[in-house]
Amino acid sequence: MPFERLTCRGLRARPVVLPLRRPVVARIATITDWPMILIDLETEEGVTGRAYLEPYSVKALKYLVAALNDFSAELAGRPVAPVDLYEAARRSLHFVGYEGLAMIAVSGLDMAAWDALARAAGQPLCVLLGGSVGPVKAYNSNGLWLHAPDKVADEAIELREEGGFKGLKLRLGRDRLADDISTIEAVRAAVGEDMALMIDFNQGLDMAEALRRCRAIDDMGLAWLEEPVVYTNLDGYARLAADLKTPIQSGENFYGPSEVHKALQLKACDLIMPDFMRIGGVTGWMRAAAIAGAAGIPVSTHLYPEVAAHVMRVTETAHWLEWQDWADPVLQRPYTVADGAIEIPDAPGLGLDWDEDAVARYQVEV
Repeated sequence: MPFERLTCRGLRARPVVLPLRRPVVARIATITDWPMILIDLETEEGVTGRAYLEPYSVKALKYLVAALNDFSAELAGRPVAPVDLYEAARRSLHFVGYEGLAMIAVSGLDMAAWDALARAAGQPLCVLLGGSVGPVKAYNSNGLWLHAPDKVADEAIELREEGGFKGLKLRLGRDRLADDISTIEAVRAAVGEDMALMIDFNQGLDMAEALRRCRAIDDMGLAWLEEPVVYTNLDGYARLAADLKTPIQSGENFYGPSEVHKALQLKACDLIMPDFMRIGGVTGWMRAAAIAGAAGIPVSTHLYPEVAAHVMRVTETAHWLEWQDWADPVLQRPYTVADGAIEIPDAPGLGLDWDEDAVARYQVEV
């Protein structure tokens, strides 16, 4: 029987480091191991809300685990009301700011709180939010890093076949522009004209190089150009958006919904793709999606496909879900993709339950 009220007992955060099947090789970093923080929000009623964070750097684990564990005593006895917990957690970290690590910690708590609430209601999160269970269009972002063109083309075929995908993301920013162009051409020849190809520069260019490279590939039929320059350069993004025919994608580094409003006011992007650990979890996403919806801006997701699938079902201008299976090794029942769409399980909450044997194998000390 669904609970009418949940009460926080405490929060547990466990750091794990997982091996990547296809290591990240981008212009700004190479990553072979993927750090995650598994979050369990425990309640007096016996319902546990679960979520995870992916802070990129193993070094960041110790700061975030400490912040999350500090929430535990503050939460005890509070009702599990996600919006209230979101505001309370932000206020508790007010003096270190509302962005950066503070927002990431709050986002992890928020996602776990929404999961707990949906589990207690006996509903998938998308249903609790007013939507329905159904497919969500996804592109495969599990590879296509800065390797030789022929290797990337072969991998593109593999990634397409992993779930009947109709969209793939390539990373660019090789030393020579000609090699980037050759890679796009090789992938297009391998997967055909009907495949949507997204391009990500991972903030690796300065403005002069961004203008040169983006203009050079502007007529290659690409779905978008993502983060050519450092995310804080909104004036530069506005110039690129005005200069290019290909849509500019940004947003994975927006800390909170107000950053969405600022970017759209400056016409700094044509598309947005908030990241759940930076935008403010589910609460931050819903606020950001409303801003984008009012402006008619298509919204895609960044990482966290299990959370992403649910909120995309209630996002007015939902566009593409970014599919990455990097959390799968610690999940009892990983999500699946068929015919280019992620399938939401008809289960309470987010459907995240940990494979405790795997957690024990990958857990680290911080």
